[in-house]
Amino acid sequence: MNLEWMAWTVPTATFFITIFLTLICMTIWQVLSPTTDRRGFLPISTTRGDRLFIGLLSSAYINLAWLGLTDMTIWISFVLGLVWMAIVMRWG
Repeated sequence: MNLEWMAWTVPTATFFITIFLTLICMTIWQVLSPTTDRRGFLPISTTRGDRLFIGLLSSAYINLAWLGLTDMTIWISFVLGLVWMAIVMRWG
């Protein structure tokens, strides 16, 4: 029986560990300080959780596009994803 496992690279593991830690921190923040809806540059009213979801989903697309369109290191897309997450969470 030949089982093939996903090859976890350091950038991939770092990306998923960061998502996991972010979810834990956001849960603690929500319990300590419940959120309210607000408007930013996104075309809808959002809560912190909404902005987190939108930021995570779009960061995943940034990483996938980077992998599909370039041969450059994935660390650059990781940094771009983090910057985009910060922008969405702060001003989204």
